[in-house]
Amino acid sequence: MKIESLQNPGIRQLLKLQQKSRERKSSGLFVVEGVQENKLALESDFKPQRFYLAERIFQSDVNLSNFDVIWITDALFEKIAYRGTTGGIIGIYESQNLNLNQIKLPKNPLIVILESVEKPGNLGAVLRTCDGAAVDLLMVCDPLTDFYNPNVIRSSVGTVFTNKTIAETKENILNWLKDNQIQIVSTFLRDDTQSLYDADFSKPTAIVLGTEATGLSDFWADHSDLLIKIPMNGKVDSLNVSNAAAICIYEAVRQRLK
Repeated sequence: MKIESLQNPGIRQLLKLQQKSRERKSSGLFVVEGVQENKLALESDFKPQRFYLAERIFQSDVNLSNFDVIWITDALFEKIAYRGTTGGIIGIYESQNLNLNQIKLPKNPLIVILESVEKPGNLGAVLRTCDGAAVDLLMVCDPLTDFYNPNVIRSSVGTVFTNKTIAETKENILNWLKDNQIQIVSTFLRDDTQSLYDADFSKPTAIVLGTEATGLSDFWADHSDLLIKIPMNGKVDSLNVSNAAAICIYEAVRQRLK
């Protein structure tokens, strides 16, 4: 028997998880839509609670034999799916929330910190860059969106599951960085700011970037070992935070490949 109604209790819960951060936090559950995204979640050892599959749309070879599978009509899937090209699969998973004491770092870590990131698309784009550059840890302080927002998962194309991530207060993150002797390099304009390309990223480093609207707060500027800027040679004086992150991250990667 296939589910076909939006009033089904499981479907109603799914919609709440899609739409409300508070529901995701209180239940410890979140929604994953799409074949690739679900494959990456499973490969990264996220624990699924159940899967909803559209009978005619779902054609993937992803192995779901050991999990709770619920079949739904194609019409219902199209009503609850965020986008149409997701392969007919939606999973509900248990959240994984690291704390600072659980983090294990390599000898020379590269860390990215985003302060008060608000737009899910930007967070997702930074996650994709962190995956591509094999960044060791992405930290978000005082977040205005959560890692399990459906738009973060979608824009990250599932790399939210391949990255090591943590959300914490800026004060706790700062203390942890200092305890681990990690250089803090922040994007901030001040008289002592220097070019990104003059910075030394070869040592253990955390790159800190600010909000989309107002940039980085004075808190990080006042507690940084180094302030940097990306040279801007055109008419505008700033970049989208995800673009700025990509430029800084890959400069660090370039230096470490020498």
